[in-house]
Amino acid sequence: MRVAVFAESFLPHMNGVTNSVLQVQRRLEAQGHETLVVAPRAAGQRPGRVADGTAFLASVPLPSYPDVRVALAPARRIRRILEEFRPDVVHLASPFVLGWQALAAADALRIPTVAVYQTDVVAYTERYGVPGAATAAAAHVARLHRRATLTLAPSSAAEQQLGALGVDRLARWGRGVDAARFSPSRRSEEWRRSIAPGERIVGYMGRLAPEKQVEDLRVLCGIPGTRLVVVGDGPERARLERALPGAVFTGFLGGDDLAAALASFDVFVHPGESETFCQTVQEALASGVPVVATGRGGPVDLVRSSVDGWLYRPGDLDDLRARVDDLLGDDAKRRSFAEAAHASVQHRTWDAVTGQLVGHYREAGRLRGYDDALLVRGATRPLAPRPPAQRRRWSTFVALGDSLTEGLCDSSRMREGLYRGWADRLASLLAQNAETPFRYANLAVRSRRVRDLVTTQTPQAIALRPDLVSILMGANDLVGHGADPVALARELERVVRDIRATGADVLLVTPFLPRRRAVMLFARRFAAFAHEIRRIAAETGSLLLDVEALPELGDLSMYAEDKVHLRSRGHRLLAYRAAEVVGIPHAAALSGLDDALHADDDEPGPGWVRKHALPWIWRRLRGRTAGDGLGPKHDALVTVPGRGLGDGSPLPAPPLGG
Repeated sequence: MRVAVFAESFLPHMNGVTNSVLQVQRRLEAQGHETLVVAPRAAGQRPGRVADGTAFLASVPLPSYPDVRVALAPARRIRRILEEFRPDVVHLASPFVLGWQALAAADALRIPTVAVYQTDVVAYTERYGVPGAATAAAAHVARLHRRATLTLAPSSAAEQQLGALGVDRLARWGRGVDAARFSPSRRSEEWRRSIAPGERIVGYMGRLAPEKQVEDLRVLCGIPGTRLVVVGDGPERARLERALPGAVFTGFLGGDDLAAALASFDVFVHPGESETFCQTVQEALASGVPVVATGRGGPVDLVRSSVDGWLYRPGDLDDLRARVDDLLGDDAKRRSFAEAAHASVQHRTWDAVTGQLVGHYREAGRLRGYDDALLVRGATRPLAPRPPAQRRRWSTFVALGDSLTEGLCDSSRMREGLYRGWADRLASLLAQNAETPFRYANLAVRSRRVRDLVTTQTPQAIALRPDLVSILMGANDLVGHGADPVALARELERVVRDIRATGADVLLVTPFLPRRRAVMLFARRFAAFAHEIRRIAAETGSLLLDVEALPELGDLSMYAEDKVHLRSRGHRLLAYRAAEVVGIPHAAALSGLDDALHADDDEPGPGWVRKHALPWIWRRLRGRTAGDGLGPKHDALVTVPGRGLGDGSPLPAPPLGG
C-alpha cells in the first residue's frame, strides 16, 4: 500500500506523536509498503521532497509552547502533494490543524482517511484556561473525526470520549512498544548511584506541561530513603523545580539513556488524567517497573491493579502516596509486580500493532466505497455488516413491515400472484441452521406505515412469542408530505423496546432508495431516519442491517419495473446480507452461488408511467393505498423445513437450486 502520514508534530520535536509516526513508518516500510510523511517544517529545516518520502510545510511556533509547530499550508499545496504521491490511504496522526486540511483534500480526491486519536485536545485547552477554547476544540474534534473514514482510539476511555462527541466509526488501536530497548536488562546501578546513591527511586518520565499534572507528585517528596526523579523537559520545568523540593530533574533523555533511566526506577508514577493511551506507562511496564497511575484515561487499560501496579483514585493524592508506599515497603511484592509488568507487554510489539493498522487501512478503503455511494451524507455513516459476537440460533422468526418485507415483485419460482421476498428467504436460511423445528410468520402488508407497526403488527408479533423479529418499516411515511424522521424513529423505538422486553432479538433494517434523481427529494429524510435507527440498534442491543453499507442495492438493476420495489435479485441480496448479520455461516458465498443459479426473468419493461406511476398518484388522490383490504402474508406461524418445500410453495423455497 501507499500510505501518506500527516503528523501535527514531527522531528526534531520528540513526543508521543512523533515517536508513533516514526515507528509506524519504519515498520510499514519493512513490510513492503511505501510511505510519505507530511509535517510542519521546523526552523531551518529543508522542505523535503515527495520522492524522498517527506514533505515539510511552512509553520509557526505555538505561542505557549514554541517547540510545537503549527503547519500553515494552503489547501492546493496539500492537494498537489496527494496527487503526486497517489496514496491508497491517508493516515492522520493526532489530527487538528494540518489533519483537518489533509482530511478535506483527501475527501475531495476520494481517498480513505484513518484518523488516529492521540491527543486529548479538549482536556489540554481546559487546563491552559483559554476562555471558550474547550467548547470550540470539542466541536472541531467531533467534526473532524466524524468526517474521517475511520477513527482509531487507543483506549476504552478515548472510545467513550469520542462516542460522546458523536463520532460514529471507531475501532481500537493501541501502541506498540520497543521491547528490545525497554527491558529490565537496561537497569543500571551506576546510573542509580549517580542520581540517588543508596536511595530508592520513584520516577516520572514525560513532557513537563500543565496537562501532565506533574505537580501532584509533591506528595511523594520527603518519603524517607526515597528520591523523586523527573525525566523530561517542557514549559513547566522551572515552576516544577520550585514546586517539587528535593526532586532530581534530569532534563530530556533519549535512546539508550532514556531506556536505562526508566529501567532503573523502582516505581514509575504518572498522575496525568487526560492521557488517551500513555505510552510511557507501557514502556515502564516493558522495563519491568511497577506502575502507579491515575485511574482515568489510557492507563486504565494498561495497568492491572494488584498485578503489575496500582490505579489510584483520580485527584486523591493521599491515595497516590499510599499506593507508592505500599510498593516501596514490600520488596517481594515489588519484584512480583515487576515480573508481571514485563510479561504483560511482550505481545504488544510494533510489528504486531502495525499489522493491525494495515488491516484498519483496508477496512477504511472498504468503508470509503460505502461513503461514495451515499445519496446524501447522514449524521452517521453506515457500518459494514458484521455477524454477532456469539452465534445465535432461533426457533421462531416473525417479520414485520410493508411491501418490501411482504416480497412484492419477487415472483422467482412462485405461482402466479405469489411472492417470496427477502424475509421468506432469510427464514429458509435460518431454518437450515436451526437445531429444532423452525417456525415463521410474516405480518407485513404493502403500503403499511409506522402507525400500523405500532398498533397492529407488533401486538400480533408479541402474541406469537418469537425469539427473533425483523423490522423494515418507514419508507411509506418518509415519502409523505411533512414527514418527521425523528418523530417516526421515536415511535419505532418504543416498538423495539417493547419487543426486546419480551427477551426476543430484533433485526432492524434501514429503509432505502434506488439511486435515481427523482428520489433525491426524500434522500435527507431517509438519511436522518437511518441515523436514528443506528442509534436505536446501539442503545437496545438490536442487530442492524445497515442498507447504506450495501451501495449495490441502490443500483436500478436491483429494482422491478415500477422502480420502487426490489426484483428477485434485490431480495436475494438483502436476504443474504441479513443472513451475514445474524451470523449464518458462509452467507456471502451462498449469495454469489444463489445469484448465479437464479438468473432473473423479470427484467424491467416499458410503460412505467402508465402502469405504475399514474395508478399510485390516483390512489393517493383518493386517500387509498395498494394494501387496502389485504391481510398479512402469513399471520400464523408456519413450520419451515430445513430443506425448503419445493418450487411454487407460498412458503420459503430452498435458498439454492429451488
